[in-house]
Amino acid sequence: MDFVPDIPRWRQVATVIRSRIEDGTYPPRGRVPSVQQIVEEFGIATATAQKVNAGLKKEGLLYTEPGMGSYVSPDAPALIRKARAEADAQNATDR
Repeated sequence: MDFVPDIPRWRQVATVIRSRIEDGTYPPRGRVPSVQQIVEEFGIATATAQKVNAGLKKEGLLYTEPGMGSYVSPDAPALIRKARAEADAQNATDR
């Protein structure tokens, strides 16, 4: 992945994971890649990959089952649609 210099890498990777949730690559209640898998796929540090998971959990898109891994929240698609609609509405008023 080619990273944009002015945007934190964890945010850019989180955007990719969020897109995969939205397109169904990672369905609700489906497992998402582990921190180590994120490190390997995107070539980022472990701490950065942990920030990806923490950020997506804070948004309500992921939850963790101790000892099992991280999974897509059942509400994730609706949360993403809502956030997109709010962003679109904000962009429309900014014009």
